[in-house]
Amino acid sequence: MIKYLENENLEDVLENGIYLVDFYADWCGPCKMLATVLEGMNDLNIIKINTDMHSELAQQFGVMSIPTLVFFKDKVEVKKVIGFKTEEEIRNIIKEL
Repeated sequence: MIKYLENENLEDVLENGIYLVDFYADWCGPCKMLATVLEGMNDLNIIKINTDMHSELAQQFGVMSIPTLVFFKDKVEVKKVIGFKTEEEIRNIIKEL
């Protein structure tokens, strides 16, 4: 399930379990490629955050390049990866959590 963060607070959206947070921008080519991958992963809890609209949140999480994927487990950040990842790479990261 993909949810786009609008006016909500990220902490209010995260629940227990594993969440993948995708920091992206509409103009970013690798972000668009990653979006296609994530759209096919309906079994995951995915939150997409547009860095142009939520620059303070991107700064809070130390996002320097996009796409940046931040993985949360039970509301705690457990891993961060930068750049395009395949579905297989994402699933392998989740297995490690």
